[in-house]
Amino acid sequence: MFTHEEIWAAIDKLAKENNYSTSGLAKKAGLAPTTFNKSKRFTKDGKPRWPSTESISKILFATDTQIVEFMELFNKEKKKGQL
Repeated sequence: MFTHEEIWAAIDKLAKENNYSTSGLAKKAGLAPTTFNKSKRFTKDGKPRWPSTESISKILFATDTQIVEFMELFNKEKKKGQL
C-alpha cells in the first residue's frame, strides 16, 4: 500500500529523473501544465486529491517508464525516510 504523499513524491521524482519540472512533465504527457502542481494535491477543504490512473499512465508513456520502475520510486522514498 502507498500513501497520498508517496505517490506525489514518486511523480516529483519521476519528473526530476527525466529533467522536467512537474509542469514540464505534464505538458510532455499531453496534460494541462498545472496537473501536478502542489496547490492541486488537496481540495480547498483539505481532502487529498489523488492523480488519476490515466495521468499516471500518460507520464509513464511520455518518459518510457515501466510501472515497475515507477513503483520502485516509492521504495526509494520509503528508504530515504527511514534513514
